[in-house]
Amino acid sequence: MDAAAERSLPEPGSQGSRAGDDIEIVVNVGGVRQVLYGDLLSQYPETRLAELIGCLAGGYDTIFSLCDDYDPGKREFYFDRDPDAFKCVIEVYYFGEVHMKKGICPICFKNEMDFWKVDLKFLDDCCKSHLSEKREELEEIARRVQLILDDLGVDSAEGRWGRCQKCVWKFLEKPESSCPARVVAVLSFLLILVSSVVMCVGTIPELQVLDADGNRVEHPTLENVETACIGWFTLEYLLRLFSSPNKLHFALSFMNIVDVLAILPFYVSLTLTHLGARMMELTNVQQAVQALRIMRIARIFKLARHSSGLQTLTYALKRSFKELGLLLMYLAVGIFVFSALGYTMEQSHPETLFKSIPQSFWWAIITMTTVGYGDIYPKTTLGKLNAAISFLCGVIAIALPIHPIINNFVRYYNKQRVLETAAKHELELMELNSSGAAEGKAGCSRSDLDSLLPEPAGEEGPSWSSRLKISHSDTFIPLLTEEKHHRTRLQSCK
Repeated sequence: MDAAAERSLPEPGSQGSRAGDDIEIVVNVGGVRQVLYGDLLSQYPETRLAELIGCLAGGYDTIFSLCDDYDPGKREFYFDRDPDAFKCVIEVYYFGEVHMKKGICPICFKNEMDFWKVDLKFLDDCCKSHLSEKREELEEIARRVQLILDDLGVDSAEGRWGRCQKCVWKFLEKPESSCPARVVAVLSFLLILVSSVVMCVGTIPELQVLDADGNRVEHPTLENVETACIGWFTLEYLLRLFSSPNKLHFALSFMNIVDVLAILPFYVSLTLTHLGARMMELTNVQQAVQALRIMRIARIFKLARHSSGLQTLTYALKRSFKELGLLLMYLAVGIFVFSALGYTMEQSHPETLFKSIPQSFWWAIITMTTVGYGDIYPKTTLGKLNAAISFLCGVIAIALPIHPIINNFVRYYNKQRVLETAAKHELELMELNSSGAAEGKAGCSRSDLDSLLPEPAGEEGPSWSSRLKISHSDTFIPLLTEEKHHRTRLQSCK
Protein backbone atom coordinates (compact mmCIF):
# COMPACT_ATOMS: atom_id res chain seq x y z
CA MET A 1 0.00 0.00 0.00
CA ASP A 2 1.09 3.62 -0.59
CA ALA A 3 1.12 6.49 1.93
CA ALA A 4 -2.60 7.09 1.50
CA ALA A 5 -3.32 3.48 2.37
CA GLU A 6 -1.21 3.75 5.50
CA ARG A 7 -3.49 6.53 6.72
CA SER A 8 -6.67 4.59 5.92
CA LEU A 9 -8.75 2.64 8.42
CA PRO A 10 -7.28 -0.45 10.12
CA GLU A 11 -8.60 -3.95 9.76
CA PRO A 12 -11.95 -4.83 11.37
CA GLY A 13 -11.65 -5.89 14.98
CA SER A 14 -8.26 -4.27 15.58
CA GLN A 15 -7.88 -2.33 18.80
CA GLY A 16 -5.31 0.16 17.51
CA SER A 17 -7.66 2.31 15.49
CA ARG A 18 -6.24 5.80 15.33
CA ALA A 19 -9.32 8.01 15.64
CA GLY A 20 -7.47 11.10 14.57
CA ASP A 21 -7.64 13.85 12.04
CA ASP A 22 -5.41 12.02 9.53
CA ILE A 23 -7.79 9.09 8.93
CA GLU A 24 -9.18 8.64 5.44
CA ILE A 25 -12.68 7.30 4.73
CA VAL A 26 -13.26 5.80 1.27
CA VAL A 27 -16.94 5.62 0.35
CA ASN A 28 -18.63 4.39 -2.81
CA VAL A 29 -22.14 5.80 -3.17
CA GLY A 30 -24.08 4.46 -6.14
CA GLY A 31 -20.86 3.82 -8.07
CA VAL A 32 -19.32 7.22 -7.27
CA ARG A 33 -16.11 6.82 -5.24
CA GLN A 34 -15.00 9.57 -2.90
CA VAL A 35 -12.25 9.98 -0.28
CA LEU A 36 -13.12 11.88 2.90
CA TYR A 37 -10.91 12.83 5.82
CA GLY A 38 -11.50 12.36 9.53
CA ASP A 39 -10.93 15.99 10.48
CA LEU A 40 -13.72 16.96 8.05
CA LEU A 41 -16.21 14.35 9.24
CA SER A 42 -15.55 14.85 12.94
CA GLN A 43 -17.19 18.29 12.76
CA TYR A 44 -20.54 16.51 12.93
CA PRO A 45 -19.94 13.35 14.99
CA GLU A 46 -23.61 12.31 15.00
CA THR A 47 -23.75 11.80 11.23
CA ARG A 48 -23.41 8.38 9.58
CA LEU A 49 -20.15 9.22 7.80
CA ALA A 50 -18.55 10.35 11.08
CA GLU A 51 -19.55 7.04 12.68
CA LEU A 52 -17.50 5.20 10.05
CA ILE A 53 -14.29 6.48 11.65
CA GLY A 54 -14.49 4.13 14.63
CA CYS A 55 -16.76 1.42 13.25
CA LEU A 56 -13.98 -1.03 12.34
CA ALA A 57 -13.11 -1.53 15.98
CA GLY A 58 -16.53 -3.09 16.49
CA GLY A 59 -16.15 -5.71 13.80
CA TYR A 60 -18.28 -6.54 10.77
CA ASP A 61 -21.55 -6.34 12.66
CA THR A 62 -20.94 -2.67 13.38
CA ILE A 63 -19.75 -2.05 9.83
CA PHE A 64 -22.82 -3.53 8.16
CA SER A 65 -25.12 -1.62 10.52
CA LEU A 66 -23.82 1.56 8.90
CA CYS A 67 -23.26 0.61 5.25
CA ASP A 68 -24.52 -1.86 2.67
CA ASP A 69 -21.20 -3.56 1.92
CA TYR A 70 -17.51 -3.33 2.76
CA ASP A 71 -14.44 -4.36 0.76
CA PRO A 72 -11.55 -5.23 3.15
CA GLY A 73 -9.02 -5.28 0.31
CA LYS A 74 -9.78 -1.76 -0.84
CA ARG A 75 -11.03 -0.70 2.58
CA GLU A 76 -14.00 0.86 0.86
CA PHE A 77 -17.55 1.35 2.20
CA TYR A 78 -20.40 0.78 -0.25
CA PHE A 79 -23.78 2.53 -0.05
CA ASP A 80 -26.71 1.78 -2.33
CA ARG A 81 -27.94 5.38 -2.29
CA ASP A 82 -28.55 8.17 -4.76
CA PRO A 83 -25.13 9.67 -5.69
CA ASP A 84 -26.65 12.99 -6.79
CA ALA A 85 -28.31 13.46 -3.42
CA PHE A 86 -25.09 12.44 -1.65
CA LYS A 87 -23.17 15.18 -3.46
CA CYS A 88 -25.64 17.68 -2.00
CA VAL A 89 -25.67 16.20 1.51
CA ILE A 90 -21.88 16.16 1.79
CA GLU A 91 -21.82 19.94 1.39
CA VAL A 92 -22.66 20.21 5.08
CA TYR A 93 -19.10 19.15 5.94
CA TYR A 94 -17.58 21.78 3.68
CA PHE A 95 -19.97 24.73 3.93
CA GLY A 96 -22.14 24.04 6.97
CA GLU A 97 -25.37 24.00 4.92
CA VAL A 98 -27.12 21.81 2.38
CA HIS A 99 -28.65 22.90 -0.91
CA MET A 100 -31.01 20.58 -2.75
CA LYS A 101 -30.06 20.03 -6.37
CA LYS A 102 -32.66 20.97 -8.94
CA GLY A 103 -34.58 17.97 -10.24
CA ILE A 104 -34.36 15.87 -7.06
CA CYS A 105 -37.63 14.97 -5.37
CA PRO A 106 -37.76 16.86 -2.03
CA ILE A 107 -39.36 13.91 -0.23
CA CYS A 108 -36.62 11.55 -1.40
CA PHE A 109 -33.97 14.13 -0.54
CA LYS A 110 -35.33 14.34 3.00
CA ASN A 111 -35.11 10.55 3.23
CA GLU A 112 -31.50 10.75 2.07
CA MET A 113 -30.71 13.33 4.75
CA ASP A 114 -32.34 11.09 7.35
CA PHE A 115 -30.24 8.15 6.17
CA TRP A 116 -26.99 10.11 6.41
CA LYS A 117 -28.21 11.45 9.80
CA VAL A 118 -27.90 15.07 8.73
CA ASP A 119 -30.37 17.32 10.54
CA LEU A 120 -32.89 19.28 8.50
CA LYS A 121 -31.77 22.50 10.17
CA PHE A 122 -28.76 22.48 7.81
CA LEU A 123 -31.09 22.61 4.81
CA ASP A 124 -31.20 26.07 3.27
CA ASP A 125 -34.40 28.09 3.64
CA CYS A 126 -35.03 28.17 -0.10
CA CYS A 127 -34.92 24.36 -0.18
CA LYS A 128 -37.14 24.04 2.92
CA SER A 129 -39.89 25.85 1.03
CA HIS A 130 -39.71 23.20 -1.72
CA LEU A 131 -39.89 20.46 0.90
CA SER A 132 -42.90 22.10 2.55
CA GLU A 133 -44.66 22.44 -0.81
CA LYS A 134 -44.00 18.80 -1.68
CA ARG A 135 -45.25 17.73 1.75
CA GLU A 136 -48.51 19.61 1.14
CA GLU A 137 -48.85 17.88 -2.23
CA LEU A 138 -48.28 14.51 -0.58
CA GLU A 139 -50.93 15.27 2.03
CA GLU A 140 -53.36 16.28 -0.71
CA ILE A 141 -52.68 13.09 -2.69
CA ALA A 142 -53.15 10.98 0.44
CA ARG A 143 -56.40 12.80 1.16
CA ARG A 144 -57.68 12.14 -2.36
CA VAL A 145 -56.69 8.49 -2.18
CA GLN A 146 -58.42 8.22 1.19
CA LEU A 147 -61.61 9.70 -0.26
CA ILE A 148 -61.54 7.23 -3.15
CA LEU A 149 -60.94 4.33 -0.76
CA ASP A 150 -63.82 5.47 1.42
CA ASP A 151 -66.07 5.46 -1.64
CA LEU A 152 -64.94 2.04 -2.78
CA GLY A 153 -64.85 0.41 0.63
CA VAL A 154 -67.95 -1.13 2.20
CA ASP A 155 -68.05 -1.38 5.97
CA SER A 156 -70.03 -4.45 6.88
CA ALA A 157 -70.41 -3.15 10.45
CA GLU A 158 -72.58 -0.27 9.26
CA GLY A 159 -76.33 -0.62 9.42
CA ARG A 160 -78.75 -0.27 6.56
CA TRP A 161 -79.30 3.43 7.31
CA GLY A 162 -75.56 4.11 7.37
CA ARG A 163 -75.02 2.41 4.02
CA CYS A 164 -78.00 4.21 2.53
CA GLN A 165 -76.73 7.53 3.83
CA LYS A 166 -73.30 6.88 2.34
CA CYS A 167 -74.79 5.93 -1.02
CA VAL A 168 -76.92 9.09 -1.17
CA TRP A 169 -73.95 11.25 -0.26
CA LYS A 170 -71.78 9.67 -2.94
CA PHE A 171 -74.62 9.90 -5.46
CA LEU A 172 -75.08 13.66 -4.95
CA GLU A 173 -71.53 14.80 -4.16
CA LYS A 174 -69.46 12.63 -6.49
CA PRO A 175 -70.74 12.72 -10.08
CA GLU A 176 -67.82 10.57 -11.25
CA SER A 177 -68.92 7.65 -9.03
CA SER A 178 -71.58 6.38 -11.46
CA CYS A 179 -73.46 7.20 -14.63
CA PRO A 180 -76.75 8.12 -12.85
CA ALA A 181 -74.83 10.44 -10.52
CA ARG A 182 -73.32 12.15 -13.54
CA VAL A 183 -76.78 12.56 -15.10
CA VAL A 184 -78.10 14.14 -11.89
CA ALA A 185 -75.15 16.55 -11.79
CA VAL A 186 -75.79 17.61 -15.40
CA LEU A 187 -79.51 18.03 -14.66
CA SER A 188 -78.74 20.21 -11.64
CA PHE A 189 -76.38 22.31 -13.75
CA LEU A 190 -79.03 22.79 -16.44
CA LEU A 191 -81.67 23.77 -13.86
CA ILE A 192 -79.33 26.43 -12.48
CA LEU A 193 -79.01 27.88 -15.97
CA VAL A 194 -82.78 27.68 -16.57
CA SER A 195 -83.52 29.38 -13.26
CA SER A 196 -81.06 32.18 -14.02
CA VAL A 197 -82.53 32.68 -17.51
CA VAL A 198 -86.08 32.74 -16.11
CA MET A 199 -85.06 35.37 -13.56
CA CYS A 200 -83.70 37.60 -16.34
CA VAL A 201 -86.55 37.00 -18.82
CA GLY A 202 -89.15 37.70 -16.14
CA THR A 203 -88.08 41.35 -16.03
CA ILE A 204 -88.93 41.98 -19.71
CA PRO A 205 -92.07 44.22 -19.76
CA GLU A 206 -93.49 42.54 -22.86
CA LEU A 207 -93.53 39.16 -21.08
CA GLN A 208 -95.10 40.47 -17.87
CA VAL A 209 -98.81 40.46 -17.05
CA LEU A 210 -101.04 42.77 -14.99
CA ASP A 211 -102.36 41.64 -11.63
CA ALA A 212 -105.69 42.66 -10.02
CA ASP A 213 -104.22 45.99 -8.87
CA GLY A 214 -102.83 46.86 -12.29
CA ASN A 215 -99.18 46.16 -11.38
CA ARG A 216 -96.86 44.29 -13.71
CA VAL A 217 -95.80 40.87 -12.41
CA GLU A 218 -94.01 37.87 -13.86
CA HIS A 219 -95.84 35.60 -16.26
CA PRO A 220 -97.46 32.61 -14.48
CA THR A 221 -95.59 30.17 -16.70
CA LEU A 222 -92.26 31.64 -15.66
CA GLU A 223 -93.33 31.53 -12.02
CA ASN A 224 -94.17 27.83 -12.38
CA VAL A 225 -90.75 27.11 -13.90
CA GLU A 226 -89.16 29.08 -11.07
CA THR A 227 -91.12 27.10 -8.49
CA ALA A 228 -90.08 23.78 -10.05
CA CYS A 229 -86.40 24.79 -10.02
CA ILE A 230 -86.57 25.94 -6.40
CA GLY A 231 -88.24 22.66 -5.47
CA TRP A 232 -85.40 20.72 -7.04
CA PHE A 233 -82.76 22.88 -5.31
CA THR A 234 -84.52 22.44 -1.97
CA LEU A 235 -84.78 18.67 -2.32
CA GLU A 236 -81.13 18.44 -3.37
CA TYR A 237 -79.93 20.55 -0.43
CA LEU A 238 -81.97 18.62 2.15
CA LEU A 239 -80.78 15.25 0.85
CA ARG A 240 -77.17 16.40 0.93
CA LEU A 241 -77.64 17.80 4.44
CA PHE A 242 -79.21 14.61 5.85
CA SER A 243 -76.62 12.35 4.20
CA SER A 244 -73.63 14.50 5.14
CA PRO A 245 -71.17 12.74 7.49
CA ASN A 246 -70.39 16.07 9.22
CA LYS A 247 -73.50 18.24 9.23
CA LEU A 248 -71.93 21.21 11.03
CA HIS A 249 -69.08 21.42 8.56
CA PHE A 250 -71.57 21.02 5.73
CA ALA A 251 -73.79 23.85 6.98
CA LEU A 252 -70.85 26.25 7.41
CA SER A 253 -69.30 25.52 4.02
CA PHE A 254 -69.19 28.54 1.73
CA MET A 255 -70.84 26.85 -1.25
CA ASN A 256 -73.62 25.46 0.94
CA ILE A 257 -74.26 28.93 2.37
CA VAL A 258 -74.60 30.13 -1.23
CA ASP A 259 -77.16 27.38 -1.82
CA VAL A 260 -79.20 28.57 1.15
CA LEU A 261 -79.05 32.18 -0.01
CA ALA A 262 -80.27 31.07 -3.44
CA ILE A 263 -83.23 29.13 -2.00
CA LEU A 264 -84.26 31.20 1.01
CA PRO A 265 -85.54 34.35 -0.82
CA PHE A 266 -88.23 32.32 -2.60
CA TYR A 267 -89.75 31.03 0.63
CA VAL A 268 -89.38 34.34 2.47
CA SER A 269 -91.07 36.26 -0.34
CA LEU A 270 -93.79 33.60 -0.51
CA THR A 271 -94.37 33.97 3.23
CA LEU A 272 -94.49 37.76 3.05
CA THR A 273 -96.87 37.69 0.13
CA HIS A 274 -99.43 35.45 1.86
CA LEU A 275 -98.98 36.48 5.49
CA GLY A 276 -97.16 39.81 5.51
CA ALA A 277 -100.10 41.85 4.29
CA ARG A 278 -101.87 41.27 7.60
CA MET A 279 -98.99 42.74 9.63
CA MET A 280 -97.76 45.61 7.47
CA GLU A 281 -98.81 47.77 4.56
CA LEU A 282 -99.05 46.17 1.15
CA THR A 283 -96.52 48.65 -0.30
CA ASN A 284 -93.89 47.65 2.25
CA VAL A 285 -94.54 43.99 1.52
CA GLN A 286 -94.06 44.50 -2.19
CA GLN A 287 -90.79 46.39 -1.62
CA ALA A 288 -89.50 43.63 0.66
CA VAL A 289 -90.47 40.95 -1.85
CA GLN A 290 -88.77 42.87 -4.66
CA ALA A 291 -85.57 43.16 -2.60
CA LEU A 292 -85.61 39.46 -1.85
CA ARG A 293 -86.18 38.55 -5.48
CA ILE A 294 -83.01 40.45 -6.36
CA MET A 295 -81.13 38.10 -4.04
CA ARG A 296 -81.92 35.29 -6.45
CA ILE A 297 -78.81 36.25 -8.38
CA ALA A 298 -76.87 34.30 -5.73
CA ARG A 299 -77.87 31.06 -7.47
CA ILE A 300 -75.47 31.82 -10.32
CA PHE A 301 -72.66 31.07 -7.86
CA LYS A 302 -74.00 27.53 -7.62
CA LEU A 303 -72.32 26.96 -10.98
CA ALA A 304 -68.97 26.92 -9.14
CA ARG A 305 -69.98 23.59 -7.58
CA HIS A 306 -70.05 21.95 -11.02
CA SER A 307 -67.20 23.90 -12.65
CA SER A 308 -63.59 23.16 -11.77
CA GLY A 309 -62.57 26.22 -13.78
CA LEU A 310 -64.54 28.56 -11.51
CA GLN A 311 -63.11 26.86 -8.44
CA THR A 312 -59.61 27.32 -9.83
CA LEU A 313 -60.32 30.98 -10.54
CA THR A 314 -61.57 31.47 -6.98
CA TYR A 315 -58.43 29.89 -5.57
CA ALA A 316 -56.21 31.99 -7.85
CA LEU A 317 -57.91 35.17 -6.60
CA LYS A 318 -57.41 34.05 -3.00
CA ARG A 319 -53.73 33.51 -3.66
CA SER A 320 -53.52 36.88 -5.40
CA PHE A 321 -54.77 39.07 -2.55
CA LYS A 322 -51.36 40.73 -2.31
CA GLU A 323 -51.30 41.62 -6.01
CA LEU A 324 -54.91 42.81 -5.92
CA GLY A 325 -54.10 44.91 -2.86
CA LEU A 326 -51.20 46.53 -4.71
CA LEU A 327 -53.50 47.24 -7.65
CA LEU A 328 -56.07 48.94 -5.42
CA MET A 329 -53.35 50.93 -3.68
CA TYR A 330 -51.91 52.15 -6.99
CA LEU A 331 -55.34 53.15 -8.22
CA ALA A 332 -56.27 54.85 -4.93
CA VAL A 333 -53.10 56.96 -4.95
CA GLY A 334 -53.57 57.86 -8.61
CA ILE A 335 -57.24 58.71 -8.16
CA PHE A 336 -56.49 61.05 -5.27
CA VAL A 337 -53.57 62.78 -7.02
CA PHE A 338 -55.14 63.22 -10.48
CA SER A 339 -58.55 64.26 -9.15
CA ALA A 340 -56.92 66.99 -7.04
CA LEU A 341 -54.81 68.16 -9.99
CA GLY A 342 -57.81 68.09 -12.31
CA TYR A 343 -59.93 70.13 -9.92
CA THR A 344 -57.14 72.72 -9.51
CA MET A 345 -56.43 73.04 -13.24
CA GLU A 346 -60.09 73.30 -14.26
CA GLN A 347 -61.01 76.12 -11.86
CA SER A 348 -59.84 78.74 -14.38
CA HIS A 349 -62.51 77.66 -16.89
CA PRO A 350 -65.93 79.31 -16.40
CA GLU A 351 -67.87 76.19 -17.47
CA THR A 352 -65.86 73.70 -15.47
CA LEU A 353 -67.42 70.32 -14.67
CA PHE A 354 -65.10 69.74 -11.70
CA LYS A 355 -67.17 71.20 -8.86
CA SER A 356 -65.14 69.63 -6.02
CA ILE A 357 -62.33 67.16 -5.39
CA PRO A 358 -64.68 64.37 -4.16
CA GLN A 359 -66.76 64.87 -7.31
CA SER A 360 -63.55 64.64 -9.34
CA PHE A 361 -62.92 61.17 -7.90
CA TRP A 362 -65.51 59.77 -10.31
CA TRP A 363 -63.71 61.32 -13.28
CA ALA A 364 -60.36 59.94 -12.07
CA ILE A 365 -61.82 56.43 -11.60
CA ILE A 366 -63.35 56.15 -15.07
CA THR A 367 -60.24 57.71 -16.63
CA MET A 368 -57.62 55.52 -14.93
CA THR A 369 -59.66 52.38 -15.67
CA THR A 370 -59.94 53.50 -19.34
CA VAL A 371 -63.76 53.45 -19.22
CA GLY A 372 -64.30 57.13 -20.05
CA TYR A 373 -68.07 57.73 -20.00
CA GLY A 374 -67.58 61.36 -21.05
CA ASP A 375 -70.04 62.81 -18.52
CA ILE A 376 -67.14 64.72 -16.89
CA TYR A 377 -64.21 65.84 -18.99
CA PRO A 378 -61.52 68.56 -18.81
CA LYS A 379 -61.78 71.68 -20.96
CA THR A 380 -58.42 73.39 -20.32
CA THR A 381 -55.11 72.44 -21.90
CA LEU A 382 -53.49 71.57 -18.59
CA GLY A 383 -56.55 69.57 -17.63
CA LYS A 384 -56.34 67.52 -20.84
CA LEU A 385 -52.63 66.94 -20.27
CA ASN A 386 -53.43 65.76 -16.72
CA ALA A 387 -56.10 63.43 -18.13
CA ALA A 388 -53.64 61.95 -20.65
CA ILE A 389 -51.10 61.25 -17.93
CA SER A 390 -53.79 59.77 -15.65
CA PHE A 391 -55.04 57.13 -18.11
CA LEU A 392 -51.46 56.18 -19.08
CA CYS A 393 -50.66 55.63 -15.41
CA GLY A 394 -53.90 53.70 -15.04
CA VAL A 395 -52.98 51.32 -17.85
CA ILE A 396 -49.58 50.68 -16.26
CA ALA A 397 -51.07 50.20 -12.78
CA ILE A 398 -53.63 47.67 -14.03
CA ALA A 399 -51.16 45.76 -16.20
CA LEU A 400 -48.52 45.23 -13.48
CA PRO A 401 -50.34 42.66 -11.26
CA ILE A 402 -52.04 40.78 -14.13
CA HIS A 403 -49.09 38.49 -14.83
CA PRO A 404 -48.75 37.16 -11.24
CA ILE A 405 -52.51 36.53 -11.08
CA ILE A 406 -52.41 34.56 -14.35
CA ASN A 407 -49.40 32.60 -13.09
CA ASN A 408 -51.29 31.68 -9.90
CA PHE A 409 -54.23 30.45 -11.97
CA VAL A 410 -52.08 28.37 -14.34
CA ARG A 411 -49.95 26.97 -11.50
CA TYR A 412 -52.96 25.88 -9.45
CA TYR A 413 -54.78 24.43 -12.47
CA ASN A 414 -51.75 22.38 -13.52
CA LYS A 415 -51.15 21.31 -9.92
CA GLN A 416 -54.69 19.98 -9.60
CA ARG A 417 -54.29 17.92 -12.76
CA VAL A 418 -50.97 16.50 -11.52
CA LEU A 419 -52.47 15.63 -8.13
CA GLU A 420 -55.41 13.85 -9.75
CA THR A 421 -53.07 11.83 -11.95
CA ALA A 422 -50.79 11.02 -9.00
CA ALA A 423 -53.73 9.82 -6.90
CA LYS A 424 -54.86 7.51 -9.71
CA HIS A 425 -51.34 6.14 -10.11
CA GLU A 426 -51.09 5.47 -6.38
CA LEU A 427 -54.32 3.48 -6.52
CA GLU A 428 -52.99 1.51 -9.49
CA LEU A 429 -49.79 0.69 -7.61
CA MET A 430 -51.75 -0.28 -4.52
CA GLU A 431 -53.94 -2.55 -6.62
CA LEU A 432 -50.88 -4.21 -8.14
CA ASN A 433 -49.35 -4.76 -4.70
CA SER A 434 -52.53 -5.96 -3.07
CA SER A 435 -52.74 -9.63 -2.13
CA GLY A 436 -56.23 -10.14 -3.55
CA ALA A 437 -57.75 -10.67 -0.13
CA ALA A 438 -60.79 -8.88 1.25
CA GLU A 439 -59.03 -5.54 0.97
CA GLY A 440 -58.37 -6.26 -2.70
CA LYS A 441 -62.02 -5.64 -3.48
CA ALA A 442 -61.45 -1.99 -2.64
CA GLY A 443 -58.30 -1.84 -4.71
CA CYS A 444 -55.77 -1.70 -1.82
CA SER A 445 -55.27 -2.03 1.89
CA ARG A 446 -55.33 0.74 4.45
CA SER A 447 -51.79 -0.07 5.52
CA ASP A 448 -50.58 0.99 2.07
CA LEU A 449 -52.32 4.31 2.48
CA ASP A 450 -50.79 4.91 5.90
CA SER A 451 -47.35 4.84 4.30
CA LEU A 452 -48.31 7.87 2.24
CA LEU A 453 -49.50 10.05 5.09
CA PRO A 454 -46.85 12.51 6.26
CA GLU A 455 -46.37 13.87 9.74
CA PRO A 456 -48.00 17.20 10.66
CA ALA A 457 -46.14 20.27 9.50
CA GLY A 458 -44.87 21.13 12.96
CA GLU A 459 -42.94 17.86 13.34
CA GLU A 460 -39.89 17.12 11.24
CA GLY A 461 -38.42 14.21 13.18
CA PRO A 462 -37.47 10.78 11.91
CA SER A 463 -40.97 9.46 12.66
CA TRP A 464 -42.36 11.31 9.64
CA SER A 465 -39.98 9.66 7.20
CA SER A 466 -40.43 6.29 8.85
CA ARG A 467 -43.93 6.15 7.37
CA LEU A 468 -42.41 6.28 3.92
CA LYS A 469 -40.32 3.46 2.55
CA ILE A 470 -36.72 4.52 2.20
CA SER A 471 -35.90 5.26 -1.42
CA HIS A 472 -32.99 3.54 -3.10
CA SER A 473 -30.76 4.69 -5.89
CA ASP A 474 -31.44 3.45 -9.39
CA THR A 475 -27.71 2.69 -9.73
CA PHE A 476 -26.99 -0.70 -8.12
CA ILE A 477 -23.53 -2.01 -7.23
CA PRO A 478 -22.88 -5.69 -8.08
CA LEU A 479 -21.32 -6.41 -4.66
CA LEU A 480 -24.55 -5.54 -2.93
CA THR A 481 -27.42 -7.90 -2.22
CA GLU A 482 -29.77 -8.62 -5.08
CA GLU A 483 -32.82 -8.03 -2.91
CA LYS A 484 -35.53 -6.25 -4.84
CA HIS A 485 -36.48 -2.89 -3.41
CA HIS A 486 -40.05 -1.86 -4.03
CA ARG A 487 -40.86 1.83 -4.26
CA THR A 488 -44.06 3.71 -4.81
CA ARG A 489 -44.32 6.38 -7.46
CA LEU A 490 -44.19 9.15 -4.88
CA GLN A 491 -41.01 7.79 -3.33
CA SER A 492 -39.03 7.75 -6.57
CA CYS A 493 -36.98 10.69 -7.79
CA LYS A 494 -37.22 9.50 -11.36
